[in-house]
Amino acid sequence: PPEQAARMKKLQEQEKRQKVEFRKRMEQEVSQFIQATGEPRRRFQPMNKIERSILHDVAEVAGLTSFSFGDDEDSRYVMVFKKEFAPSDEELDAYRRGEEWDPARAEERRRLRELAAQQEEAELECGPAPPGPPNDYKDKYRHLIGSDAAKAAARTMEANKAYGCVPVANKRDTRSIEEAMNEIRAKKRLRQAEDE
Repeated sequence: PPEQAARMKKLQEQEKRQKVEFRKRMEQEVSQFIQATGEPRRRFQPMNKIERSILHDVAEVAGLTSFSFGDDEDSRYVMVFKKEFAPSDEELDAYRRGEEWDPARAEERRRLRELAAQQEEAELECGPAPPGPPNDYKDKYRHLIGSDAAKAAARTMEANKAYGCVPVANKRDTRSIEEAMNEIRAKKRLRQAEDE
């Protein structure tokens, strides 16, 4: 029915207008954010998938880094970062867990991890030697593997000198890649000319 088609068209135009208006609003907000000197990152209100994709696009055009966070579709939101304050993996993980990012706490955690690693290293250095097998497994199988035969066999093996390389003498085609490609193109052109 024509009235349904007209209604659909009107709806689509309205949707398009809303997207354009939303994009303009986001462009203004992003440019305010860029001019705000004391603001390294900005968190936007939760928005739907289309709005988030528009905001990501605006941020990319403006030369910013942007990420979406939040588990379910209703609460997903976008965070925009200035390039010089791009988030570390730890910072991103905190947002993904739904936590606030605290650089001081992260630094403290990092120091504790380093300390733990140093202690572990120190314990390894002065600790007892790790227990090893009481005897050499080769002794157990000496009757099968022998002792001299394997060493002698290893000595006589010799690597093939040309392994992985084709000697020039064996190459039938001595043209360079450029020459070969030019020839192929010429044949193609000729074929096209004949077809026409």
